[in-house]
Amino acid sequence: MGFLTIYITHPDQATAERISGALVREKLVACANCFPIQSAYWWEGAVQNEAEWVSLVKTIPAHWEELVAYVEQHHPYDLPCIMRAEVSANAAYEQWIAEQVR
Repeated sequence: MGFLTIYITHPDQATAERISGALVREKLVACANCFPIQSAYWWEGAVQNEAEWVSLVKTIPAHWEELVAYVEQHHPYDLPCIMRAEVSANAAYEQWIAEQVR
């Protein structure tokens, strides 16, 4: 069956938890993990080094476009990082994910 893991960066813990929690409540994702990271990247012609937070959320492929639209609408970044990877897991966990989303 398979599912998606989606990696989203956020400026801080509060934003990561707010957006991730909303995605769970809206049943766009089955679950979310949030954790701190240190990022280095080019932005507006200069290298930035920033503390950020990541949410790693799990969902089904059918929710990808709606999830991206939700994050882009509610995220404070001009250009949020929203990356997807198609993955597989044990059958019981995949079934649980499918049952949790609408």
